[in-house]
Amino acid sequence: MSITFLLLSLFGLLLLGIPVAIALGVSATLAMVFFSSYDILAVPEVMFNGLKPTFMAIPMFILAGSLMSKGSSARRIIEFAKSLVGHLPGGLPMSAILACIIFAAVSGSSPATVVAIGSVMFVALKEAGYPKSYSIGAITSAGSLGILIPPSVVMIVYGVTAEVSIEKLFMAGVIPGLMVGAMMMLYAYFDARRLGFKAIQVASFKERWQKFKNAFWALLIIVVIIGGIYAGIFTATEAAGISAVYALIISVFVYKDIKLKELYPVFLDAAITTAMIFLIIGFAVVFAHFLTSERIPHMIAEYLIAMHMNWWLFLIFVNLVLFVMGQFMEPSSVILIMTPLLLPIATQLGIDPIHFGVVMVVNMELGMLTPPVGLNLFVASSLSGLSLKDVTLCVIPWLCILLLGLGLITYIPQISLWLPNLIG
Repeated sequence: MSITFLLLSLFGLLLLGIPVAIALGVSATLAMVFFSSYDILAVPEVMFNGLKPTFMAIPMFILAGSLMSKGSSARRIIEFAKSLVGHLPGGLPMSAILACIIFAAVSGSSPATVVAIGSVMFVALKEAGYPKSYSIGAITSAGSLGILIPPSVVMIVYGVTAEVSIEKLFMAGVIPGLMVGAMMMLYAYFDARRLGFKAIQVASFKERWQKFKNAFWALLIIVVIIGGIYAGIFTATEAAGISAVYALIISVFVYKDIKLKELYPVFLDAAITTAMIFLIIGFAVVFAHFLTSERIPHMIAEYLIAMHMNWWLFLIFVNLVLFVMGQFMEPSSVILIMTPLLLPIATQLGIDPIHFGVVMVVNMELGMLTPPVGLNLFVASSLSGLSLKDVTLCVIPWLCILLLGLGLITYIPQISLWLPNLIG
Protein backbone atom coordinates (compact mmCIF):
# COMPACT_ATOMS: atom_id res chain seq x y z
CA MET A 1 0.00 0.00 0.00
CA SER A 2 2.79 2.43 0.90
CA ILE A 3 4.59 1.97 -2.43
CA THR A 4 1.31 2.47 -4.34
CA PHE A 5 0.59 5.70 -2.47
CA LEU A 6 4.19 6.87 -2.92
CA LEU A 7 4.24 6.35 -6.69
CA LEU A 8 0.73 7.66 -7.29
CA SER A 9 1.40 10.83 -5.31
CA LEU A 10 4.73 11.33 -7.10
CA PHE A 11 3.31 11.01 -10.61
CA GLY A 12 0.20 12.94 -9.65
CA LEU A 13 2.32 15.90 -8.54
CA LEU A 14 4.43 15.66 -11.70
CA LEU A 15 1.30 15.71 -13.89
CA LEU A 16 0.17 18.85 -12.05
CA GLY A 17 3.41 20.53 -13.14
CA ILE A 18 5.11 20.51 -9.73
CA PRO A 19 8.93 20.66 -10.07
CA VAL A 20 10.59 17.24 -9.84
CA ALA A 21 12.53 18.05 -6.64
CA ILE A 22 9.42 19.24 -4.76
CA ALA A 23 7.34 16.31 -6.03
CA LEU A 24 9.94 13.85 -4.73
CA GLY A 25 10.14 15.51 -1.32
CA VAL A 26 6.39 15.95 -0.79
CA SER A 27 5.47 12.40 -1.89
CA ALA A 28 8.16 10.82 0.31
CA THR A 29 7.24 12.96 3.34
CA LEU A 30 3.51 12.18 2.99
CA ALA A 31 4.28 8.47 2.72
CA MET A 32 6.36 8.69 5.90
CA VAL A 33 3.53 10.43 7.75
CA PHE A 34 0.77 7.99 6.71
CA PHE A 35 2.56 4.66 6.39
CA SER A 36 5.54 4.60 8.77
CA SER A 37 6.61 5.63 12.23
CA TYR A 38 9.64 7.44 10.81
CA ASP A 39 10.32 10.85 12.38
CA ILE A 40 9.85 13.41 9.61
CA LEU A 41 11.88 15.93 11.61
CA ALA A 42 14.89 13.87 10.56
CA VAL A 43 14.19 14.52 6.85
CA PRO A 44 16.62 17.49 6.62
CA GLU A 45 19.33 15.34 8.21
CA VAL A 46 18.71 12.59 5.64
CA MET A 47 18.94 15.16 2.84
CA PHE A 48 22.26 16.59 3.97
CA ASN A 49 23.74 13.18 4.75
CA GLY A 50 22.86 12.14 1.22
CA LEU A 51 25.00 14.90 -0.28
CA LYS A 52 28.25 12.96 -0.28
CA PRO A 53 31.65 14.71 -0.68
CA THR A 54 32.03 13.07 -4.10
CA PHE A 55 29.13 15.19 -5.35
CA MET A 56 31.49 18.19 -5.17
CA ALA A 57 32.66 17.10 -8.62
CA ILE A 58 29.29 18.08 -10.10
CA PRO A 59 29.46 21.91 -9.73
CA MET A 60 33.07 21.91 -10.92
CA PHE A 61 32.31 19.96 -14.11
CA ILE A 62 29.25 22.16 -14.71
CA LEU A 63 31.37 25.30 -14.33
CA ALA A 64 34.05 23.93 -16.67
CA GLY A 65 31.39 23.16 -19.29
CA SER A 66 29.86 26.66 -18.93
CA LEU A 67 33.22 28.35 -19.39
CA MET A 68 34.10 26.24 -22.45
CA SER A 69 30.69 26.75 -24.08
CA LYS A 70 30.59 30.52 -23.49
CA GLY A 71 34.05 31.04 -25.00
CA SER A 72 35.44 30.03 -28.39
CA SER A 73 36.46 26.50 -27.35
CA ALA A 74 33.36 24.92 -28.89
CA ARG A 75 33.87 26.75 -32.21
CA ARG A 76 37.53 25.68 -32.34
CA ILE A 77 36.56 22.05 -31.67
CA ILE A 78 33.96 22.24 -34.46
CA GLU A 79 36.52 23.60 -36.95
CA PHE A 80 38.94 20.81 -36.06
CA ALA A 81 36.19 18.18 -36.48
CA LYS A 82 35.27 19.65 -39.89
CA SER A 83 38.87 19.36 -41.06
CA LEU A 84 38.79 15.62 -40.26
CA VAL A 85 35.45 14.49 -41.76
CA GLY A 86 33.96 17.56 -43.45
CA HIS A 87 34.93 16.36 -46.96
CA LEU A 88 32.67 13.26 -46.85
CA PRO A 89 29.04 13.18 -48.00
CA GLY A 90 27.24 14.36 -44.89
CA GLY A 91 30.55 15.76 -43.69
CA LEU A 92 28.99 18.77 -41.98
CA PRO A 93 26.50 16.83 -39.81
CA MET A 94 29.24 14.24 -39.20
CA SER A 95 31.46 17.11 -38.04
CA ALA A 96 28.70 18.26 -35.70
CA ILE A 97 28.38 14.76 -34.23
CA LEU A 98 32.17 14.41 -33.86
CA ALA A 99 32.29 17.83 -32.19
CA CYS A 100 29.55 16.68 -29.78
CA ILE A 101 31.62 13.59 -28.94
CA ILE A 102 34.69 15.73 -28.23
CA PHE A 103 32.78 18.39 -26.28
CA ALA A 104 31.01 15.68 -24.26
CA ALA A 105 34.45 14.76 -22.91
CA VAL A 106 34.70 18.32 -21.58
CA SER A 107 31.27 19.27 -20.27
CA GLY A 108 29.73 16.13 -18.72
CA SER A 109 26.29 17.51 -19.61
CA SER A 110 23.93 16.81 -22.52
CA PRO A 111 22.12 20.18 -22.64
CA ALA A 112 25.46 22.04 -22.42
CA THR A 113 26.75 20.02 -25.39
CA VAL A 114 23.66 20.80 -27.47
CA VAL A 115 23.98 24.52 -26.67
CA ALA A 116 27.71 24.72 -27.37
CA ILE A 117 27.66 22.82 -30.68
CA GLY A 118 24.13 23.67 -31.81
CA SER A 119 24.55 27.43 -31.47
CA VAL A 120 27.22 27.25 -34.19
CA MET A 121 26.24 24.25 -36.30
CA PHE A 122 22.47 24.80 -36.70
CA VAL A 123 23.17 27.88 -38.81
CA ALA A 124 26.09 26.26 -40.69
CA LEU A 125 24.03 23.22 -41.66
CA LYS A 126 21.12 25.37 -42.81
CA GLU A 127 23.40 27.51 -44.97
CA ALA A 128 24.92 24.36 -46.49
CA GLY A 129 21.47 23.29 -47.69
CA TYR A 130 20.72 20.54 -45.19
CA PRO A 131 17.06 20.21 -44.18
CA LYS A 132 16.42 21.92 -40.87
CA SER A 133 14.91 18.76 -39.45
CA TYR A 134 18.05 16.80 -40.35
CA SER A 135 20.46 19.16 -38.61
CA ILE A 136 18.32 19.51 -35.49
CA GLY A 137 17.92 15.75 -35.17
CA ALA A 138 21.66 15.12 -35.54
CA ILE A 139 22.88 17.67 -32.98
CA THR A 140 20.09 17.15 -30.44
CA SER A 141 20.69 13.39 -30.45
CA ALA A 142 24.50 13.54 -30.49
CA GLY A 143 24.36 16.00 -27.61
CA SER A 144 22.87 13.25 -25.46
CA LEU A 145 26.34 11.63 -25.46
CA GLY A 146 27.30 14.31 -22.93
CA ILE A 147 26.10 12.07 -20.08
CA LEU A 148 27.69 8.86 -21.42
CA ILE A 149 31.18 9.91 -22.50
CA PRO A 150 33.25 10.75 -19.39
CA PRO A 151 33.31 12.91 -17.39
CA SER A 152 29.58 12.53 -16.75
CA VAL A 153 27.52 14.17 -14.02
CA VAL A 154 24.93 11.36 -14.20
CA MET A 155 27.65 8.72 -13.80
CA ILE A 156 28.89 10.50 -10.68
CA VAL A 157 25.36 10.34 -9.24
CA TYR A 158 25.11 6.61 -10.04
CA GLY A 159 28.59 5.90 -8.68
CA VAL A 160 27.82 7.53 -5.34
CA THR A 161 24.37 5.91 -5.07
CA ALA A 162 25.58 2.42 -6.04
CA GLU A 163 28.85 2.81 -4.10
CA VAL A 164 30.99 1.77 -7.07
CA SER A 165 34.17 3.31 -8.47
CA ILE A 166 33.45 6.48 -10.45
CA GLU A 167 36.80 6.09 -12.21
CA LYS A 168 35.74 2.62 -13.46
CA LEU A 169 32.35 4.01 -14.52
CA PHE A 170 34.10 6.71 -16.53
CA MET A 171 36.23 4.05 -18.25
CA ALA A 172 33.13 1.94 -18.92
CA GLY A 173 31.44 4.84 -20.74
CA VAL A 174 34.22 5.43 -23.27
CA ILE A 175 33.64 2.57 -25.74
CA PRO A 176 29.79 2.68 -25.60
CA GLY A 177 29.91 6.45 -26.16
CA LEU A 178 32.29 6.19 -29.11
CA MET A 179 30.29 3.27 -30.54
CA VAL A 180 26.96 5.13 -30.44
CA GLY A 181 28.64 8.26 -31.84
CA ALA A 182 30.11 6.21 -34.72
CA MET A 183 26.68 4.71 -35.44
CA MET A 184 25.21 8.22 -35.65
CA MET A 185 28.00 9.34 -38.00
CA LEU A 186 27.40 6.32 -40.26
CA TYR A 187 23.70 7.15 -40.42
CA ALA A 188 24.55 10.78 -41.26
CA TYR A 189 26.87 9.60 -44.06
CA PHE A 190 24.39 7.27 -45.77
CA ASP A 191 21.39 9.57 -45.27
CA ALA A 192 23.32 12.50 -46.78
CA ARG A 193 24.11 10.36 -49.82
CA ARG A 194 20.41 9.55 -50.11
CA LEU A 195 19.64 13.28 -50.02
CA GLY A 196 22.13 13.87 -52.84
CA PHE A 197 25.04 15.50 -50.98
CA LYS A 198 28.43 14.82 -52.57
CA ALA A 199 31.95 14.59 -51.25
CA ILE A 200 34.09 17.73 -51.42
CA GLN A 201 37.82 18.33 -51.45
CA VAL A 202 39.74 16.77 -48.58
CA ALA A 203 41.37 19.21 -46.18
CA SER A 204 45.15 19.30 -46.56
CA PHE A 205 47.47 18.14 -43.82
CA LYS A 206 48.56 21.74 -43.34
CA GLU A 207 44.95 22.88 -42.85
CA ARG A 208 44.23 20.05 -40.42
CA TRP A 209 47.38 20.86 -38.47
CA GLN A 210 46.36 24.52 -38.26
CA LYS A 211 42.88 23.63 -36.99
CA PHE A 212 44.43 21.26 -34.46
CA LYS A 213 46.74 24.00 -33.18
CA ASN A 214 43.81 26.41 -32.89
CA ALA A 215 41.87 23.86 -30.83
CA PHE A 216 44.89 22.46 -28.95
CA TRP A 217 44.23 24.04 -25.56
CA ALA A 218 40.54 23.11 -25.70
CA LEU A 219 41.40 19.51 -26.62
CA LEU A 220 44.10 19.26 -23.99
CA ILE A 221 41.53 19.45 -21.19
CA ILE A 222 40.35 15.97 -22.23
CA VAL A 223 43.88 14.62 -21.80
CA VAL A 224 44.25 16.42 -18.48
CA ILE A 225 40.96 15.11 -17.03
CA ILE A 226 40.78 11.58 -18.41
CA GLY A 227 44.54 10.96 -18.49
CA GLY A 228 44.96 12.24 -14.94
CA ILE A 229 42.18 10.04 -13.58
CA TYR A 230 43.28 6.86 -15.35
CA ALA A 231 46.94 7.43 -14.52
CA GLY A 232 46.02 7.65 -10.85
CA ILE A 233 47.33 11.20 -10.49
CA PHE A 234 44.05 12.49 -9.05
CA THR A 235 40.51 11.33 -8.28
CA ALA A 236 37.40 12.22 -10.27
CA THR A 237 36.51 14.91 -7.72
CA GLU A 238 39.98 16.46 -7.91
CA ALA A 239 39.83 16.24 -11.71
CA ALA A 240 36.61 18.28 -11.64
CA GLY A 241 38.32 21.10 -9.73
CA ILE A 242 41.31 21.01 -12.07
CA SER A 243 39.04 21.11 -15.12
CA ALA A 244 37.23 24.22 -13.81
CA VAL A 245 40.52 26.05 -13.17
CA TYR A 246 41.91 24.94 -16.54
CA ALA A 247 38.76 26.07 -18.40
CA LEU A 248 38.95 29.44 -16.62
CA ILE A 249 42.62 29.94 -17.58
CA ILE A 250 42.24 29.10 -21.28
CA SER A 251 38.97 31.05 -21.68
CA VAL A 252 40.21 34.22 -19.96
CA PHE A 253 43.98 34.25 -20.46
CA VAL A 254 44.78 32.00 -23.46
CA TYR A 255 41.92 32.47 -25.93
CA LYS A 256 40.88 35.75 -24.24
CA ASP A 257 37.25 35.40 -25.38
CA ILE A 258 35.75 35.90 -21.90
CA LYS A 259 36.50 39.15 -20.08
CA LEU A 260 36.86 39.19 -16.31
CA LYS A 261 33.71 41.31 -16.00
CA GLU A 262 31.80 38.65 -18.02
CA LEU A 263 32.60 35.87 -15.55
CA TYR A 264 29.77 36.73 -13.15
CA PRO A 265 26.90 35.52 -15.42
CA VAL A 266 28.89 32.36 -16.25
CA PHE A 267 29.38 31.57 -12.55
CA LEU A 268 25.74 32.46 -11.82
CA ASP A 269 24.48 30.14 -14.55
CA ALA A 270 26.64 27.28 -13.21
CA ALA A 271 25.44 27.99 -9.65
CA ILE A 272 21.76 27.90 -10.65
CA THR A 273 22.23 24.60 -12.51
CA THR A 274 24.12 23.14 -9.53
CA ALA A 275 21.43 24.28 -7.06
CA MET A 276 18.73 22.66 -9.18
CA ILE A 277 20.61 19.34 -9.37
CA PHE A 278 21.51 19.33 -5.66
CA LEU A 279 17.90 20.04 -4.65
CA ILE A 280 16.78 17.09 -6.77
CA ILE A 281 19.51 14.90 -5.23
CA GLY A 282 18.57 15.91 -1.68
CA PHE A 283 14.88 15.11 -2.05
CA ALA A 284 15.60 11.96 -4.11
CA VAL A 285 17.76 10.72 -1.22
CA VAL A 286 14.76 11.12 1.11
CA PHE A 287 12.59 9.25 -1.40
CA ALA A 288 15.11 6.41 -1.69
CA HIS A 289 15.59 6.33 2.10
CA PHE A 290 11.87 5.69 2.60
CA LEU A 291 11.94 2.88 0.02
CA THR A 292 14.89 1.25 1.77
CA SER A 293 13.50 1.65 5.30
CA GLU A 294 10.27 -0.03 4.17
CA ARG A 295 12.32 -2.89 2.60
CA ILE A 296 10.59 -2.27 -0.74
CA PRO A 297 13.69 -3.11 -2.87
CA HIS A 298 14.03 -6.40 -0.95
CA MET A 299 10.37 -7.31 -1.53
CA ILE A 300 10.60 -6.50 -5.25
CA ALA A 301 13.77 -8.57 -5.55
CA GLU A 302 12.11 -11.55 -3.84
CA TYR A 303 9.07 -11.25 -6.12
CA LEU A 304 11.09 -11.13 -9.34
CA ILE A 305 13.36 -13.98 -8.28
CA ALA A 306 10.28 -16.04 -7.33
CA MET A 307 9.09 -15.52 -10.90
CA HIS A 308 12.35 -17.14 -12.05
CA MET A 309 13.25 -14.07 -14.07
CA ASN A 310 16.67 -14.51 -15.67
CA TRP A 311 19.19 -11.72 -16.27
CA TRP A 312 18.31 -10.93 -19.90
CA LEU A 313 14.57 -10.79 -19.20
CA PHE A 314 15.26 -8.61 -16.17
CA LEU A 315 17.25 -6.18 -18.35
CA ILE A 316 14.31 -5.91 -20.75
CA PHE A 317 12.15 -5.02 -17.75
CA VAL A 318 14.74 -2.46 -16.58
CA ASN A 319 14.97 -0.81 -20.00
CA LEU A 320 11.19 -0.49 -20.27
CA VAL A 321 10.83 0.99 -16.77
CA LEU A 322 13.70 3.44 -17.22
CA PHE A 323 12.51 4.48 -20.68
CA VAL A 324 9.11 5.43 -19.24
CA MET A 325 10.54 7.17 -16.17
CA GLY A 326 13.07 9.06 -18.31
CA GLN A 327 10.18 10.66 -20.17
CA PHE A 328 8.88 12.29 -16.99
CA MET A 329 11.88 12.90 -14.74
CA GLU A 330 15.36 14.41 -14.82
CA PRO A 331 18.15 11.77 -15.18
CA SER A 332 19.76 12.32 -11.78
CA SER A 333 16.47 11.83 -9.94
CA VAL A 334 15.69 8.64 -11.88
CA ILE A 335 19.13 7.25 -11.04
CA LEU A 336 18.76 8.13 -7.36
CA ILE A 337 15.32 6.54 -7.07
CA MET A 338 15.75 3.42 -9.21
CA THR A 339 19.31 2.37 -8.31
CA PRO A 340 18.41 1.24 -4.76
CA LEU A 341 15.41 -0.62 -6.21
CA LEU A 342 17.05 -2.34 -9.18
CA LEU A 343 20.73 -2.80 -8.35
CA PRO A 344 20.23 -5.41 -5.57
CA ILE A 345 18.22 -7.54 -8.01
CA ALA A 346 20.81 -7.03 -10.77
CA THR A 347 23.66 -8.18 -8.54
CA GLN A 348 21.68 -11.27 -7.41
CA LEU A 349 21.22 -12.17 -11.09
CA GLY A 350 24.96 -11.83 -11.70
CA ILE A 351 24.91 -8.48 -13.56
CA ASP A 352 28.03 -6.40 -13.00
CA PRO A 353 27.20 -3.08 -11.23
CA ILE A 354 29.47 -1.15 -13.62
CA HIS A 355 27.74 -2.62 -16.68
CA PHE A 356 24.35 -2.00 -15.07
CA GLY A 357 25.31 1.64 -14.48
CA VAL A 358 26.15 2.14 -18.15
CA VAL A 359 22.81 0.59 -19.16
CA MET A 360 21.00 3.01 -16.83
CA VAL A 361 22.91 6.01 -18.22
CA VAL A 362 22.11 5.08 -21.85
CA ASN A 363 18.45 4.87 -20.87
CA MET A 364 18.76 8.37 -19.44
CA GLU A 365 20.08 9.50 -22.84
CA LEU A 366 16.80 8.31 -24.34
CA GLY A 367 14.97 10.30 -21.68
CA MET A 368 16.80 13.46 -22.78
CA LEU A 369 15.25 12.99 -26.25
CA THR A 370 11.66 12.10 -25.39
CA PRO A 371 8.81 14.39 -24.30
CA PRO A 372 7.43 15.73 -22.06
CA VAL A 373 10.60 16.39 -19.99
CA GLY A 374 13.39 15.76 -22.53
CA LEU A 375 15.83 18.59 -21.70
CA ASN A 376 17.66 18.34 -25.03
CA LEU A 377 14.37 18.86 -26.87
CA PHE A 378 13.70 22.12 -24.99
CA VAL A 379 17.25 23.37 -25.64
CA ALA A 380 17.04 22.54 -29.36
CA SER A 381 13.61 24.15 -29.58
CA SER A 382 14.89 27.41 -28.10
CA LEU A 383 17.98 27.43 -30.37
CA SER A 384 16.13 26.58 -33.59
CA GLY A 385 12.81 28.34 -33.06
CA LEU A 386 10.86 25.15 -33.84
CA SER A 387 8.08 23.85 -31.63
CA LEU A 388 8.72 21.00 -29.20
CA LYS A 389 6.55 18.73 -31.37
CA ASP A 390 8.62 19.46 -34.50
CA VAL A 391 11.92 18.91 -32.69
CA THR A 392 10.62 15.59 -31.34
CA LEU A 393 9.73 14.43 -34.87
CA CYS A 394 13.22 15.44 -36.07
CA VAL A 395 14.84 13.28 -33.41
CA ILE A 396 12.91 10.04 -34.09
CA PRO A 397 15.32 8.47 -36.68
CA TRP A 398 18.29 9.20 -34.43
CA LEU A 399 16.40 7.87 -31.43
CA CYS A 400 16.12 4.54 -33.26
CA ILE A 401 19.93 4.45 -33.60
CA LEU A 402 20.28 5.10 -29.88
CA LEU A 403 17.80 2.27 -29.17
CA LEU A 404 19.93 -0.07 -31.30
CA GLY A 405 23.01 1.03 -29.36
CA LEU A 406 21.16 0.41 -26.08
CA GLY A 407 20.35 -3.14 -27.19
CA LEU A 408 24.00 -3.89 -28.02
CA ILE A 409 25.28 -2.33 -24.77
CA THR A 410 22.65 -4.16 -22.69
CA TYR A 411 23.33 -7.65 -24.00
CA ILE A 412 27.04 -7.47 -24.78
CA PRO A 413 28.49 -6.53 -21.37
CA GLN A 414 32.07 -6.52 -22.66
CA ILE A 415 31.34 -3.33 -24.62
CA SER A 416 31.19 -1.60 -21.23
CA LEU A 417 33.51 -3.82 -19.20
CA TRP A 418 36.43 -4.46 -21.57
CA LEU A 419 38.26 -1.18 -20.90
CA PRO A 420 37.80 -1.14 -17.08
CA ASN A 421 38.93 -4.79 -16.93
CA LEU A 422 41.90 -4.06 -19.18
CA ILE A 423 43.15 -1.12 -17.13
CA GLY A 424 42.16 -2.84 -13.91
